[in-house]
Amino acid sequence: MRPEKLTHPPLIEAILEVRWQLQQQAPGVAVDPKYKLLVGRLYDRLSRDYPFYEPLPTASMPDEMLGYVVQHRFRTAEGAWPLVQVGPGLVTLNDTRDYSWKAFEAKSRQLVDALYSAYPDADTTLQVGSLQLRYIDAIPFDFATADVFQFLAENLKITLAFSPALFTDVPVKPAPKGLNAMVEFSTANPSGTLRIRLARGKHQGADALILEMVLISDDSDAPDMPAGFVAWLNAAHNVIHDTFFKMIEGHLEEQFL
Repeated sequence: MRPEKLTHPPLIEAILEVRWQLQQQAPGVAVDPKYKLLVGRLYDRLSRDYPFYEPLPTASMPDEMLGYVVQHRFRTAEGAWPLVQVGPGLVTLNDTRDYSWKAFEAKSRQLVDALYSAYPDADTTLQVGSLQLRYIDAIPFDFATADVFQFLAENLKITLAFSPALFTDVPVKPAPKGLNAMVEFSTANPSGTLRIRLARGKHQGADALILEMVLISDDSDAPDMPAGFVAWLNAAHNVIHDTFFKMIEGHLEEQFL
C-alpha cells in the first residue's frame, strides 16, 4: 500500500487553483465586478485559520490590469504555510513540505465552501471555468556530472533519447546540460489533462531535476460547481498520486520513504 506521506518528500509545493470567468469590458481588459467585495468577505470566513493578511506588490495595481494574478495572501502566521491567495478571477491553496493529503483535502474543501459563501450571488454569477491540482517536486541531480536521460530511464520510468548518430561527427557531448520538456495526456476520471513537466532547476541552492505534475480540468471538462468539487479533487489526486508512485518505484521511493 502506498504511503499518504513520505518521510523525506521531494515536494516543493502543492497547489489547488480555482479560476472563474471574468467579464470582458474592452479588448484585453476583463474584470470581476464582485472582486473587491469578495476579498474582504473571503478573509472574514477564513481568518480563523489564516489570520495573517499579506498584501502583495500587485495589490496596489488596478484590478482591470491583473486578471488571474494574485494580489492578496492569507497565512496561518507570518511566513507560515499553508496559505491562501486571491486575485481577480482566482483563488489558490498552497502548501509545502509539511503537506499531507488528508489536511490538504480538508483545506481545499474549506476554501471552495468559503468562496461560494463569500462571492455575492455565487449560484448565478460565479462561473468556474478551470480547476487545477499541481505538485512540484525537486529531485537532487547534478547535470554537470551525470546523464539526465539515463537518470530518467533508470529512476522515473521515462525514456527520452537522441540517436547517438546525431553527434557522431560533431563536437557535442551527448549528455544534456539542461532540460525543459513537457507532455500532456488526456484523462478520463476526472475528465481533463495530466501535464508532466521536467526541467533543470535549483532547490535549496543545489542543482535539481524539477518534476511538475498537474491535473487540469477546464472548459467542458470542469465539473458542476460546487457540487462536483470533492469528487473532482479526489479523482485528480488519485491520478497524480498513483502516477507519481509508479514513476519513483524502486530506488527513489526507498530514498524518499
